[in-house]
Amino acid sequence: MSDFKLHDLDSAPEEAKPLLKKSLSDFGMIPNLHAVMAEAPDTLAGYQTLHELVLNSSLNKDEKTVVWQSINVENQCHYCVPAHSGIARSMKVSEDIDNALRDQTPLPDDKLEALRDFTLSVLRKQGNVSDQDLKAFYAAGHGHRQVLEVILTVSQKVMSNYINHIAGTPVDEPFKAFEWKAS
Repeated sequence: MSDFKLHDLDSAPEEAKPLLKKSLSDFGMIPNLHAVMAEAPDTLAGYQTLHELVLNSSLNKDEKTVVWQSINVENQCHYCVPAHSGIARSMKVSEDIDNALRDQTPLPDDKLEALRDFTLSVLRKQGNVSDQDLKAFYAAGHGHRQVLEVILTVSQKVMSNYINHIAGTPVDEPFKAFEWKAS
């Protein structure tokens, strides 16, 4: 059992309070992941910055979901898989895409499948991807920018997945309908 505190606006360190207010403004709540990260305000600030950068990347909503969920499922994150299912629904991503990612079944689109394959290669090979990995990614219509944006997103998800593993972050109420366990 983890002893990490879920901070709120009253208990958070002073430097984290504006960051939690931003979370409240952005999400209509303070996600439990952010409540845990508030213990180290720079960690929360870094995560929020990475999240904004991923949102502003060239990846469309389906592609963002593919990268996020591929990493979440690979890292078996009990918190991020359901959270990103909820986020995918709010972004109007097809349930077919999210379910294929959660269940590790084929995606309905070859370009998205190539994105999942490349994301998993980056993650599993710790960035040491092969020329063949890159050629397959480029052949599917992706470019150098997307290579770098996959790495950006891996950085974001390493923070959240690892923190959730260590802290045992409880799934937020709005995402409980999407709870997930590794197969």
